[in-house]
Amino acid sequence: METSLPRLYPIVDDGFLVSRGFTVERFAKELRAAGVGLLQYRSKATGPREVVRVAALIRDAMAGSECRLILNDRADLALLAGWDGVHVGQGDLSLDDARQVVGAQRWVGVSTHTEEQARQAELSSADYVAVGPVFATGTKLDAEPTIGLAGVRLARRLTKKPIVAIGGVTRANARSVIDAGADSVAVISALIAEGESVEKVARDFLDVLR
Repeated sequence: METSLPRLYPIVDDGFLVSRGFTVERFAKELRAAGVGLLQYRSKATGPREVVRVAALIRDAMAGSECRLILNDRADLALLAGWDGVHVGQGDLSLDDARQVVGAQRWVGVSTHTEEQARQAELSSADYVAVGPVFATGTKLDAEPTIGLAGVRLARRLTKKPIVAIGGVTRANARSVIDAGADSVAVISALIAEGESVEKVARDFLDVLR
């Protein structure tokens, strides 16, 4: 299956949004208004029932758009929620097991932080490979060491699969990440800027990344 990633990959992290006074539903609606083509929902602190409930709210918010919906960690819940794929980390369900759960038609993405992990991802059934953190990030307390733009360039040499670069990506540096070889940039905290709507910031990212 050919995977074509939109340049912007917003991550809807419910814990982060709550800390900034946003509801997931409002955030998703602003992303839809901006015209994003892909988003990931990430929930680290809630149970399965709440994840499925919020996933339904996001799906409803995106109804009628062509936005692809990716659930973090939980392949079983992605299937249950009727979403388009799952993203797994190095400590989550194995990529092969995730593929077995969601099937061939849904996407499976995988996070990598080292050269060896990127090599393994290239040989796997992953539809795309996330690399990072590119720059320092404050949204993940257990973040791996930063890889910089050099790490993105290395990942580009190691895999033919689409690359999502994550970690500290802003409107100011997003273009440099694409120029280093990434197909897409994942953004969390930089979508919220004081005095600006999420829709406006997302549109700015889309303009920068054209």
